Amino acid sequence: MKKMKWMILILFCMNTMLHAQLQWINVDSLYQPLPSSIHVYKTTTLLDGKPNIAYYVTADLRNKQLEFTTAVGNGKRYTPTQYFEQDGASPLLVMNTTFFEFVRNSNLNVVIQNGQLLAYQQHSIAGRGKDTLTYRHPFGSAIGITKKRKADIAWLYTDTAARYAYASQQPIAFFKDSIADPSASFMLQKGPFKKWKMQTAVGGGPVLVQNGMIKITNNEEIKFAGKAIDDKHPRSAMGYTADGRLIFLAVEGRFPGKAEGATLTQLAQMLKDIGCTEALNLDGGGSSCILINGKQTIQPSDKEGQRAVPAVFVVKRR
Repeated sequence: MKKMKWMILILFCMNTMLHAQLQWINVDSLYQPLPSSIHVYKTTTLLDGKPNIAYYVTADLRNKQLEFTTAVGNGKRYTPTQYFEQDGASPLLVMNTTFFEFVRNSNLNVVIQNGQLLAYQQHSIAGRGKDTLTYRHPFGSAIGITKKRKADIAWLYTDTAARYAYASQQPIAFFKDSIADPSASFMLQKGPFKKWKMQTAVGGGPVLVQNGMIKITNNEEIKFAGKAIDDKHPRSAMGYTADGRLIFLAVEGRFPGKAEGATLTQLAQMLKDIGCTEALNLDGGGSSCILINGKQTIQPSDKEGQRAVPAVFVVKRR
């Protein structure tokens, strides 16, 4: 009986350790000069018993001395450092964002800059093998900021013929058919869409946190197949808190014994614990990178260093 009690106690302690919150340390001093409304935090707390390095940045949306915007490569890809160097205002933060394809260096998710759509959601994915004449049509997610500096995460429909993106505040299941490009009116019938008038926005997916709770919408957005959400990789994510702070999170990974990365569930838990009301995953893997005043936080996993990407999120002084 005593042996059984000890086993239960050991199992309880192990479970508590595995699910304990990470310990974050303020590292503002390493990235000065910073305004008082931006803070940088780092953790090296084990993640479910595995080596872990992650950083998150908070930026106060209410500070009108900060500008929240995007930058795109216009058919080219640049590293985050190159985007930093191209911007004469010396941005406070540069972060990778959208998923993309390498052939035309084009974004596969929405990018909005100064209220203008610069890139659009991918809504048609061709089938493979015996399903080459079948197309899957997902409604991917994005995070946006209004002119009044309110953040929102939603599931979008975009069209090159429309001035604005259309957003649903609830996930919409993807559907299949044999039409490569369904009409806009047909797509908009799939959900409760309204015009999404954002000043700045970037897409990614899947959504990780909704209403302050972990709820991963990978099944609706079909970003990762099978059990891939349980694979550990470098990660990038964004979210926001109820008190108006924008959150940028990057997890280092693919360095065995040093930093092994995170699953999407672990990433969601981090964002929930930080206090995000809503949060979504962005392009990860070798693309993951956050620069603060031009200095790297996590070490990119590609052996060449930072990966060139077609879009970044930027925070800078007005």
